[in-house]
Amino acid sequence: MPPTPDGIELSLVVPDGPLRPAVLSALAAHGEPLRWAITACTPDPASGGRRLTVEAVILRPA
Repeated sequence: MPPTPDGIELSLVVPDGPLRPAVLSALAAHGEPLRWAITACTPDPASGGRRLTVEAVILRPA
């Protein structure tokens, strides 16, 4: 059975620095990302980093 695409929304806190590796790592835990977008980014005072909202379409293993 082929993998099925699925839409997800994640909220994650990332430290200052490059965003792409952190986002891809978080998405990989849910499946293979086909496309994704950061839809919100706000400071996270508790961690000193940023809180991101990411919307993505991923392929989940069948």
